[in-house]
Amino acid sequence: MLDKKVLLSVSNLKVRFDQHVILDNISFDVKDDETLAVIGPNGAGKSVLFKALLGLVPFEGEIKWQQGLKIGYVPQKLFIPKDLPLTTLEFLKLKERSEKEIYRALSQVGFRENKPHKGHLKEHVLKSKLGVLSGGEVQRVLIAFALLGHPDVLLFDEPTSGVDISAEETIYSLLHELQEKENLTIILISHELQIVFKYATNVICLNKEKVCFGPPKQVLDKESLEKLYGGDVSLYPHQH
Repeated sequence: MLDKKVLLSVSNLKVRFDQHVILDNISFDVKDDETLAVIGPNGAGKSVLFKALLGLVPFEGEIKWQQGLKIGYVPQKLFIPKDLPLTTLEFLKLKERSEKEIYRALSQVGFRENKPHKGHLKEHVLKSKLGVLSGGEVQRVLIAFALLGHPDVLLFDEPTSGVDISAEETIYSLLHELQEKENLTIILISHELQIVFKYATNVICLNKEKVCFGPPKQVLDKESLEKLYGGDVSLYPHQH
């Protein structure tokens, strides 16, 4: 039985596709109200870890979620054709929630109330086709979609992928604010080391196996980052 503060316990996780080992001997815990950042180079197994946590791929070892948890998932920015005949409201209604709940979720992710001097932004977003929204707006709509499930834990697969730099900090600030207001536990994949230092309680460094785990300021030293990425890690924090 899990400690009531431990929402997720992963022990000796191994994922292989055919004979190709993607993840090996991964163990860590996530506690209530924490933010865990998952970092590592491309091909390190970060997204595969998420798929294992969500039960989408076969694995060896043990993944234990606290009983009764509701888990939300926000994917990387989806490719949405501009002519897709689906508005934001129609998309959010797929969760079978009332319009009142939908408006609340949009407020939670930073869309303003309808006030003439503010440009009726929320109404504009609701009536717009998903394909014409900006990258930052789409990400916030996807977060709102996840929030409609009233999750205890939110998984974010690179929440600012495809979002311009000016929108990045807004998205991460929003996640931090949601965590505090909604008592959420967050697990996110990120390439942004500054963001990891600023917002993460713990970080797990992956390169097919666990390279480091713990508070960022304690474990993200030059040695562990060189082992993780190789070469000059000072060039790594921004990849745009």
